[in-house]
Formats: sequence, structure tokens, C-alpha cells
Amino acid sequence: MALWSQNYDPFGNIVLSTMVASIPIVILLGMIALLHIRIHIAAAVGLIAALAISVGVCHMPGDIAAAATIYGAAYGLFPIGWIILNVIFLYQLTVQRGLFDVVRDSLARVAPDARIQLILIAFAFGAFVEGMAGFGTPVAITAAILIQLGFRPLHASGLALIANTAPVAFGSLGIPITTLAQVSGLDVYHLSAMIGRQLPFFSLVIPFWIIVAFDGWRGIRAVWPAALTAGLAFAIPQFLVSNFHGPWLVDIIAGVSAIVATILLLRVWQPKEIMRLERPAAVEGVTIVDSGPLTPKRVAFAWMPWVVLTIFILCWGLPVVQKKLDTVAAPKFEVPHLHLRVQHMPPVAPPNAEPEKAIFKFNYLSATGSGILLAAIVAGFAMGFTPVAMLRAYGHTFWRVRFSLLTIAAMLSLGYVTKYAGTDATLGIALAHTGVAYPFFGTLLGWLGVALTGSDTASNVLFGGLQKITAQQLHLSPVLMGAANSAGGVMGKMVDAQSIVVASTATNWYGHEDSILRYVFWHSLALATLMGIFVYLQAYVAPFTSMVVK
Repeated sequence: MALWSQNYDPFGNIVLSTMVASIPIVILLGMIALLHIRIHIAAAVGLIAALAISVGVCHMPGDIAAAATIYGAAYGLFPIGWIILNVIFLYQLTVQRGLFDVVRDSLARVAPDARIQLILIAFAFGAFVEGMAGFGTPVAITAAILIQLGFRPLHASGLALIANTAPVAFGSLGIPITTLAQVSGLDVYHLSAMIGRQLPFFSLVIPFWIIVAFDGWRGIRAVWPAALTAGLAFAIPQFLVSNFHGPWLVDIIAGVSAIVATILLLRVWQPKEIMRLERPAAVEGVTIVDSGPLTPKRVAFAWMPWVVLTIFILCWGLPVVQKKLDTVAAPKFEVPHLHLRVQHMPPVAPPNAEPEKAIFKFNYLSATGSGILLAAIVAGFAMGFTPVAMLRAYGHTFWRVRFSLLTIAAMLSLGYVTKYAGTDATLGIALAHTGVAYPFFGTLLGWLGVALTGSDTASNVLFGGLQKITAQQLHLSPVLMGAANSAGGVMGKMVDAQSIVVASTATNWYGHEDSILRYVFWHSLALATLMGIFVYLQAYVAPFTSMVVK
């Protein structure tokens, strides 16, 4: 089959080509945020617009466009949808056992203040989970726990998304950075060190940021010691591990450090005024647990499902375990009509670059979602569920998340169509024409990439080569701009539709994605702007220039 080469300026006018390339994203976000259209409908309309532009404007062959649509939908359902389905299944089992009060009361002994619970769960524990799994797992888990603790769905969803920023570049045992090194040809240790000289400043800020978003400046005055302790305990190990070891264990070590440091602080300090939330409203299907003394046995039973989940995710994330499971069963499929059919062109890729691969890896044993499913089954038996009861709960969970799965499939289809058509690269090239301001706009390019694809890894694949090429043309450090793509990208994680759907599903608030998007959008843009300014200073202004890895 014939090779098709991408054309990033089909109109011969970069301004017009960029405006047309942005139409699917404008439609998607506009329908969600302004017209309040259900997100699965908005995603479908956005996909139709992307297909129309790809085939009608970019002259992408129809069979390639169809294959990219199917490939994206498959990736959306596996591994991403597979993770969400099984996390919500475990959550549903805990709901049916009515463990809310025990979890809440036990955490209240350690951290009675809701603002500190937010720091511990959304920021510190979420970062730990991000280091093990990624792909939306930390948002799903932390948002579900926050709901159990009495947070309103908007706060549980939005604050879990905002907190899941600083850890993302080092998520899933450093996959975004190792992938960036592969596609750009830059040294993985240099990239790790450079990102480790950008994100720690924001890791220190994020605990304060989520408290302000939740309770305003009065919240900061009340719990600033906890925010400072968690931020420092995360930022310092993040810098040290990323600079002197590599990207693989950064989030796990930093997350554990933040959890331990905050708990130790709470043994000697508590805020003068404790903020307590109202108990969660009754949920259909919940078995109310008799009130009684908060014995260690009851506490262990209430937290057991989440402990089991953490152990399984940690084990499943180990490279040796994944490699072993993949040797048993991990079939790969070259996507017909797409694999090696699309040629990236300069400046996105160097001349004579290899055509774009399209291989679907169905690693159903080593996938994170499979580890979560097994953890849910083990925890379910420990909670006293029979196989029939768990099967019934699983069916109920599937029905609950059915629209979420459809939305994620449509969103990933949209992302893959724009990726293989080259329209997302058109947006990136437009930002690359900003000259001396490129360190700022190149950072926003990473933000845009994650907002479009839902993944820091995917954004690095999409724009990693472009960042390197543009940096060399402008006599900037390629390591600085490659790192900026990933560090800026983490701020886009909270506004991509995939993450918003994960949050709304975990909080049983599906259908309110427009509210979540409006809640997090300006936080995302503000943090991305601050990161862009910081990278600009690192590029041109002493003493920040001394931070750049040579």
C-alpha cells in the first residue's frame, strides 16, 4: 500500500491552516464548556470534524483515517478504559460494604482536618500511585477516596486533577521521560535531571495551590505547615532522585516521603481550627456498618481494599513482573491500513525518518488494569463477597461507566486521527514560529499536547522531535526544550477530556464534565504560564541559565 506524507500547511498559509486544524478542539471544548452538551456527544462530534478535516482538507486516504479511528478507540478501551472499569469495580465493592465511616474516622484520627486530608490523599498518595501506574489511575483512586471523606463531587474531581500535575512527568516508572529520550535521541539522564530542575519548584507550590482552590487564603493561614512539609518532602527527593538516579523511582520515593513527613508533622502539630466535612449522603446499595469503637481490626478492614490495591499496582509496575507476564501473553498486532503508511515530514521529523508505526499491544496480563482487577477480586473475597455477588457488582459497574468508556474511546479516536493526519503538528509548528519567545511558547506546546492527547507520554512522542529541531535552529538547549515539553505538559493533564471523564466517573458525577472543565481550566492555564515563564528564565536569564543541563 502507498505511503502517505503529512502536509502541515495544506492551504499554503500557516495562519489559515492552523485555524482549520484547531476546529475539532474548539468544537469539543466549546460544546462541553459553553453549550453544556454531554461529553460523549461532544467527543463524537469532535471526531467527525477531525475526520472531515483530515480527509477533506489534508487529503488523508480514507482507509488510513478509518484505521486511525479504530486504533484510537481500541487504545482508549485498553488500557485506559480497562483501568477505569476495574478501579470503579473495587470502589463499588467498598461502597456495598458501607466502609465510608470507618475510613473517614480512621483518617480523622491522623488528619482530622479536611484540608490536610486533601494534601495527604490527592497530592502525596496520588503522586505515589502516579509513579506506579499513571494513565488516569491516581485521579480515579484519589477522587473516589475524597468522595468517601465527604468532599463534594466538584471538589473531589477538580482537586484530584489539579494535584495530579507535578508527578506526571515521572509517572509509570518514568515512561514519559524514557519515551521522550527514545523519540528525540536525547540522553535520558540529562532529560531526567533537567525536568528535576523544573518541576520541584511547582511540587512545592501545588499543596498550597489546592488548599487555596478549596478553602481560599484562610485555608493557607490555617494549614500552611502541612502544605510546606508535604511540598518540601516531595520536591527535595524529586530533585535528588531525578538528578542522581534517573526517572524511574522519582514519584514513588517522593510520594512516600511526603506521606511520611506529613504524618510525622501531625503527631506534634494540628491546626487550631479543624475543618470537618459533613458525612457523605447515603448511597443506594450501601450496607451501613454498625457504629462502635474504632478498633485496629475495624480500621484495617476498612482500609484493606486500598492497601491490597497499592500492593498489586506496585508489583504490576515492576519491570521484571511486566516482562515475565508479557512472555506469557502479550500479542501485538500491526494495524492494517495504518502501520508504516504515514510519513512524518520536516520540521516535525528529520528527513528520511521512518514511517509512523501503528502496533496495538494487547498485554492483557501485564496491563495495570488487570492488576487492579485481581486486587479487587482478592479484596472482594476478603470483604466476604461471593463470586456471584462480585459478578453482579461488576455488571453494575460496567453499566455505570458505559458512557465514560464510549467517551474515552471517542476521545482517543479523535486524538489518533489528528496525530496521523498531522493537524496537531500544524498547531505545534505555529507555536514554533515565535522566535526568541519560543522557550515560553514551546512549554505551552507541551501543555497543548497533553490537553489534546491526554498523555504526557503521547505529547512527548508527538512534539519531542519538533522541540529538539526547533531548539537547535534557535540555538537553544535541546535538553531544556525537550524537558519543557514534558514539564509544561503536566499542567495540561487536568484539562484533557480523558482525565475529566475519569474524575467524573470515579465520583459518580458523569454528565457534569462541563463544570469540572470550567473549575480546572484557569488553574491549568495559570500553572502552564508560570512554567513557561520559568523555562524562559532558564533559557536566557542568569542565574537561571546555570540550571540548564549541559
